Amino acid sequence: MIGEIGGQLEAEAGKWIKENGTKPVVAFIAGETAPAGRTMGHAGAIVGGAEDTAAAKKAILRDCGITVVDSPADLGTAMAKLLGK
Repeated sequence: MIGEIGGQLEAEAGKWIKENGTKPVVAFIAGETAPAGRTMGHAGAIVGGAEDTAAAKKAILRDCGITVVDSPADLGTAMAKLLGK
C-alpha cells in the first residue's frame, strides 16, 4: 500500500485489512516532512487533523498489523521478508 498525508482512506484500509485480510501487507506513507497546514502534491493533500499526519497513519497501520516502511525502496525487501524469502 502506498498512501499520503491527508484524508482517512489509509486508516480505513488498515482497519479493513485487520478485520478481513488474509495476506501480509506492507505500506509506505509519503509526506513525513510536509509542513502542517500546507497543501502538498498534485491532489492537494493537506493535513487537516492529528490523524492525517504521516506519523499518525503509520501508527494506525502498525496497530492494524501492517508492516510500515520509511522508504518506498524498502517495500519489496519488507514483503520478501514477510513471505520468508
